[in-house]
Amino acid sequence: MAIYVGAARWTGGTRGGAFRWTQDQGGWERLGDGLPESLQVQAITVHPRQPEIVYLGAADGLYRSGDSGAHWERLDVPRGVQIWSVLVHPASPRVLYAGTSPVGVLRSDDGGDSWRTLPDPRQPERLKMSFACRVMRLAVDPAHRDHVYAALEVGGVMRSLDGGETWTDCAAELVALAQQRPELRSRIQSDSETEGMLDAHAVCVSAARPETVYLAVRMGLFQSADCGSSWRNLEVGRFSPLTYARDIRVSPHDPRVLYACLSPAARSEDGSLYRSEDLGASWTRFDRGIRARATMMAVALDPRDPAAVHCVSRCGQVFATRDAGQTWEESRLPAGVEDVYAIACG
Repeated sequence: MAIYVGAARWTGGTRGGAFRWTQDQGGWERLGDGLPESLQVQAITVHPRQPEIVYLGAADGLYRSGDSGAHWERLDVPRGVQIWSVLVHPASPRVLYAGTSPVGVLRSDDGGDSWRTLPDPRQPERLKMSFACRVMRLAVDPAHRDHVYAALEVGGVMRSLDGGETWTDCAAELVALAQQRPELRSRIQSDSETEGMLDAHAVCVSAARPETVYLAVRMGLFQSADCGSSWRNLEVGRFSPLTYARDIRVSPHDPRVLYACLSPAARSEDGSLYRSEDLGASWTRFDRGIRARATMMAVALDPRDPAAVHCVSRCGQVFATRDAGQTWEESRLPAGVEDVYAIACG
C-alpha cells in the first residue's frame, strides 16, 4: 500500500510536488524521476484496478507512472492548461477524463496515451474571480456510465449525459438558493453574494442511489436527486460546527457510506473529517483525537481495507487510521510544504 500527496505553491510554502509513503520506507519521499523540479500538483488519482498506475494533475500538465511513482512520463495533453482533476472511468478503466483550468474536460480512450478536448462546456459567466474557473472534481454515476458530473471552482456544477460530448449547466438552483437563503450567501472576491454556493470543490455519485449527486461547496454539502437539476441543503451544520466543505467521497466498500472534509474556511487553523452511514442524512465526526492545524483538504479511502482511511490538511499534516477511526496516527510532509491539494492511496 502506498499513500500519495500532492502539493502546490499557490497560496504559501516553499515546496510543491508529489510525495509518497509506503510501509517499507516508513516516511515521506518526494517523487522526482521524470517530474520537473518546480512541479505544482493539484490532483492525484490511483488506477482502481491497477494500483501501480498513478496519474498526477499539475499546473503544467498531466503525468503518469506505471510503477507506483518510481518513474514518470508527461502525457500528451494540450500545453497551457492546468490539470485540476483526473478520473478513471469505473466501468471502462481505459477511459479517463481530466478537468482543466480554464474550464474544460479532456478525454482519453486508451489509458492516457492520447487525449482529445471535449466540446466547450459554455458555462454561464456569473461572476469574476482573481483566478480562472477550474474543474476540481469529476464523477461518473455507477448506474449510468455516460453520466459525468464536474464540480467547478468557482462555477458550481455541470453535467454530461453522453460521456462528455455535450454539457449542461446545473448551477442555476445553487444560485437561487443563495438568493433565497441569507445564510447561504458569501462573497470574498467577486461582486456577487452567490459566490459561496458556486465555490464547488468535489462531487460524487453513489451506486446505492443512482442519479443522486452529492456536492461539496464553500457553504456546505448539497444533494440532488434528479441528476443535478435541483438541489437541497443537507444542513451538515446540524452535526458539525464546521461547514466549509472541501471533499466528499463514497466508500468503495459500502455505497451508503460517505466521507466529507469540513473546515471553517479555505484558509483556517482547524479542520475535520466526518462520516455518514445513511447517504448523507446524518453525520458523525470520524477523526477522533486529532488536531488539524489548517483546513482539511482531502480524504483517501483504501480500496482494499474498509478500516483504513487517510486525510490531509492544507499545511501538510497527514492523518491515518487503520481501525475504522478508533485510533489515528499523524505524520508531517517535509518542511516547506504548506499548500496541499490532494491525497490518494492504492
